Amino acid sequence: MKNIMLTVAYDGSGYHGFAFQENTKTIEGELKKAVDALTGEDTEIIGASRTDAGVHAYGNIVVFNTSSTIPPESFAPALNNKLPEDIRIMKSEEVPLGFHPRKCHSEKTYEYRILNVKTMVPTKRLYACHNSYPLDEKRMNEAAQYFVGEYDFSSFCAAGSQALTHVRRIVSAKVNRNGDEIVIRITGNGFLYNMVRIIAGTLMEIGRGKGEPSDVKAMIEAKDRASAGPTAPPQGLFLIKYEFQDL
Repeated sequence: MKNIMLTVAYDGSGYHGFAFQENTKTIEGELKKAVDALTGEDTEIIGASRTDAGVHAYGNIVVFNTSSTIPPESFAPALNNKLPEDIRIMKSEEVPLGFHPRKCHSEKTYEYRILNVKTMVPTKRLYACHNSYPLDEKRMNEAAQYFVGEYDFSSFCAAGSQALTHVRRIVSAKVNRNGDEIVIRITGNGFLYNMVRIIAGTLMEIGRGKGEPSDVKAMIEAKDRASAGPTAPPQGLFLIKYEFQDL
């Protein structure tokens, strides 16, 4: 028996999120079908991040146990031949038995992409949030710095979270503009339900002049969802990468 780790990239536009749902098209469901077909086994797919419907990824992580004799590095090309074109295995490798991507020390990085134009470009509608108001990325970046550190982020957690604690540590948060595109890039040891999208919605409000960057401090201290900004739509969110301290 060996434990195989896959680095998975996907366009989440056509899926009802990552997590398996009966009779519903999901990323995990497609991965399981491909792995089962390749190995001839009934495998359990364990994902590091259960991204929402419409959210994309360059580097989500899944693991599964298998008795297959296929070399670990060969799972990537073999599975890509069985997966739909909007899901790709970027890397496959063997990791220690018992390694669980949600039960170890890790940092993950998200990007939230905003197209700051009067009229949305149709070809970008699935891969960025449209905001027609002029946004000040410098104010947004100043506000983003207040998220860095270890705090109770209850104000930035959507209802329905099953997390045992709302304390998370943000390592870095930056906002940059390249032409009409604004990118929020944030790295932390974990994120609550819709946390990045709520942060993005809050930063966009500040970027258009509704409140001051320093207001973020009071939002965090309030520990009340009503104190923070709106939840930004899913299509602007990309899971960029995971870094594991235990591997």
